Amino acid sequence: MADLLGSILSSMEKPPSLGDQETRRKAREQAARLKKLQEQEKQQKVEFRKRMEKEVSDFIQDSGQIKKKFQPMNKIERSILHDVVEVAGLTSFSFGEDDECRYVMIFKKEFAPSDEELDSYRRGEEWDPQKAEEKRRLKELAQRQEEEAAQQGPVVVSPASDYKDKYSHLIGKGAAKDAAHMLQANKTYGCVPVANKRDTRSIEEAMNEIRAKKRLRQSGEELPPTS
Repeated sequence: MADLLGSILSSMEKPPSLGDQETRRKAREQAARLKKLQEQEKQQKVEFRKRMEKEVSDFIQDSGQIKKKFQPMNKIERSILHDVVEVAGLTSFSFGEDDECRYVMIFKKEFAPSDEELDSYRRGEEWDPQKAEEKRRLKELAQRQEEEAAQQGPVVVSPASDYKDKYSHLIGKGAAKDAAHMLQANKTYGCVPVANKRDTRSIEEAMNEIRAKKRLRQSGEELPPTS
C-alpha cells in the first residue's frame, strides 16, 4: 500500500517554483500586450478606411475635380485606399520610387489618364496638357512629312549650273571637245618589228657560223708554233 501511494505521489507534477511562476507571469503579460496592439492596429485601419471613404466621396461630389493626389503612405494604407477607390468605381495609381515616398493619385472614370500622362507622373514630372498637345502635334507633323517623302521617292540633286559654262572663260567652250580623242589598242604591243632586230640571220645560219668559228679555233690550236 505504501509502495502504491509512493508511486502515485511521484507521478504527480511538482508545484511550480518561484522562477517558473515569474516566467509564466511575463508570458501572460506579453500576450496581453500583443493582443492589445493588434486591436489598436485593427482600429486604426478601420478609422483610416472611414477617413479615405469620406475623402473619396467628397472628391466624387466635387464636379470641379477630375483627379486627386494624396500624401505619401505606407504599403498597407495604399492598399486600403486602392480598395476604397475600386469600390467607388474610380481609377487609382501609385507613383514614386522609394516605398516611403510613394503616393496614390485617383481619377474619375471619364477623365482616366493617358499613357503620356502616366509616364510623366512616373518620371516625377507635373502633367501639362498644353505642352503635351504641342508635342503630339509636332510628332504627327513629322510623321506626315516622312510619309510624303517616302511616297515621292529619292530626291535627285541637280547642279544649279554646268561647270563648263562656269569655267568657259578659262578653258574655252571647245577645249574639252577638242581634247577628247579615241584611243585604239596597239595590236603589235609586245612584238618587235623585223626591221628593228640587230641580227637578221635565221637560227640555222647562226648555228653554222658558230660551228665554223669553233672548228677554226680548234685547228689553230693544233698547229705547231713557228720559230
